[in-house]
Amino acid sequence: MDGVGEHAPVQLSLGVSLNDDATFANFYLAEGNELVVYALREFSLNRGDQNLLVWGNRGAGLTHLLQACCHLAYEHKISVQYLPLRDLVGYAPEDVCEGLDKVSLVCLDGIDEICGHQAWERALFHLFNRLRDAGNRLLIASHSSPPSLPLTLPDLKSRVLGGVVYHLHGLNDQQKAHALQLRAKARGMDMSDEVAKYILSRAPRDTNELFNLLNRLDDASLQQQRKLTIPFVKEVLSY
Repeated sequence: MDGVGEHAPVQLSLGVSLNDDATFANFYLAEGNELVVYALREFSLNRGDQNLLVWGNRGAGLTHLLQACCHLAYEHKISVQYLPLRDLVGYAPEDVCEGLDKVSLVCLDGIDEICGHQAWERALFHLFNRLRDAGNRLLIASHSSPPSLPLTLPDLKSRVLGGVVYHLHGLNDQQKAHALQLRAKARGMDMSDEVAKYILSRAPRDTNELFNLLNRLDDASLQQQRKLTIPFVKEVLSY
């Protein structure tokens, strides 16, 4: 992602982009996650510790929050680079990490994806050190608790465990329904409790999958000029 600041961010031709909907304002803040979201906001604005790791189960909203951090940093003219490691693990890590020490905030999404890849582990260890020496910051998301990460490079694991750690709690079904309704409202759609419950009773429970379904419903609703009713949802999603 391009940013503006004292240091220009690295330009990567890797197809990396951010979801415009992935903002703090558009994140459903469930009870128990207030502290981690506050900490991420502060971290995005260059406040607090130099390294931060947030972990949680898949579908808890880690990618949304990391991208929200990027949007917030960009708004405040802080150079930032988002790296979805799941999509980048096939690239040469030295090429991906080159020059990143000049970026004020580097966000690594899914450190789990590179565990056991020796070249990637070495590259991230050196990136840790270069960012520290440059006074820049590193934000890491993990779907495993930090102690259970199967990193094979002891020095990298030491760096990962040495930073501030926050746990993002997943949503229960009622909270997922509310999150769906919040996201639908942000898109100008009215989703009733009955429709939200209908979707949850049939769709995958992963919030990323739920929001992808909402994208399909939004597109179909715009094309057909129809409201979100159970018959319409059934027709579009084949439930």
